[in-house]
Amino acid sequence: MNTLRFITAGNVDDGKSTLIGRLLYDSGSIHTDQLGILQKQSKLQDDIDLSLITDGLRAEREQGITIDVAYKYFATARRKFIIADAPGHEQYTRNMITGASNSDLIILLIDARKGITAQTKRHASIASLMGIKNAIVAINKIDLVNYDQSVFDSIVNAFESLKKELAFDEVHYIPVSALKGDNIVKNTNNTSWYKGKSLIELLEAIELNENKNALPRFQVQWVIRPKDEAYHDYRGYAGKIISGRYKVGDEVKILPANITTSISKIERHQQAVDTAYAGENVVLHLEDNIDISRGDSIIPKAENITATQSFRTWLSWLDNAPLQKEKTYLLQHRFKTVRIKVDSIDQLWDVNNWAFKDAENIRLNDIAQVSIRTNQGLVVDSIASNTANGYGILIDESSHQTVAAIMFL
Repeated sequence: MNTLRFITAGNVDDGKSTLIGRLLYDSGSIHTDQLGILQKQSKLQDDIDLSLITDGLRAEREQGITIDVAYKYFATARRKFIIADAPGHEQYTRNMITGASNSDLIILLIDARKGITAQTKRHASIASLMGIKNAIVAINKIDLVNYDQSVFDSIVNAFESLKKELAFDEVHYIPVSALKGDNIVKNTNNTSWYKGKSLIELLEAIELNENKNALPRFQVQWVIRPKDEAYHDYRGYAGKIISGRYKVGDEVKILPANITTSISKIERHQQAVDTAYAGENVVLHLEDNIDISRGDSIIPKAENITATQSFRTWLSWLDNAPLQKEKTYLLQHRFKTVRIKVDSIDQLWDVNNWAFKDAENIRLNDIAQVSIRTNQGLVVDSIASNTANGYGILIDESSHQTVAAIMFL
């Protein structure tokens, strides 16, 4: 049984937390003791405020909004799910990016009364830039427009126009009422004109567009050298396989040093295995003793790739202070951290008008293409070809705060 990781996004008050609560409640994924607590906390005596299932922070409950990314886990007979409930406020875009970076699919909620907004466009574009290929557009609060099919069709047509500028492979549209449960777990007669699957059926059926041909990528997280009597000569390189497959005997090269060797042994859960695949945590052993550090990459010898120091990237700016081109920032790419400077701002994506334009500055929530230069070589892929190895984060060196998300081109 595979696991689908998905994120919900949309405007404030579009019903994201209620939608997730409805999914969990109607699918029987809430424990009895949780139900009792929720009934006490709900304002209505005879009903449950489903949004409380995910809005766990006191500040969120007091304001009636989602601030942090709330993660929930549930399963049906067909699939396991990990849900990231992202905040809708523009000032919390950074939290949405955090959730999107580990998601296979996005559910974009749109209020049937309001239609597509600037925040809808922003969340859709960020999800696309982060490499998410599957999207469900849930047109929520359909009950508040009397289940009018023309309202649904109008929003679908509007999003289809936007989709041309995005990198989604597959987009599904569904009319829902998270509050009343229409088309969440079961289809309803209220939308008899809708002939598609319910939301849970869609989530169960969607096939993940995993890049099974992604080239092997492994970045060293930890160098293991016990140096005790039992493991006197032990030298292993621990980490998660980012993509592809590694096999004992594979000829590999170590970057950025560009030294070649071969894999002599692979350990998974302290057991020797012949082959390991993407997503598995392993320890690689090499035929030769090489000076390897945290953040170094182990990739196929035959592949024509080197560690480089100049890149063009998408950048989603998350800080209140604008980007400073003359300033040095830290770029964290998985387990490797380097210093960078932004050489140029190539173009700004005007999400509101869905156009690109020149810009001298990058400010909070701007999305732009930039050229950067690092002080050390990095081994990265484009976000489109290998999502797992195609993004990083920028950190302010003095405050240690995350200021931007980086998606390599």
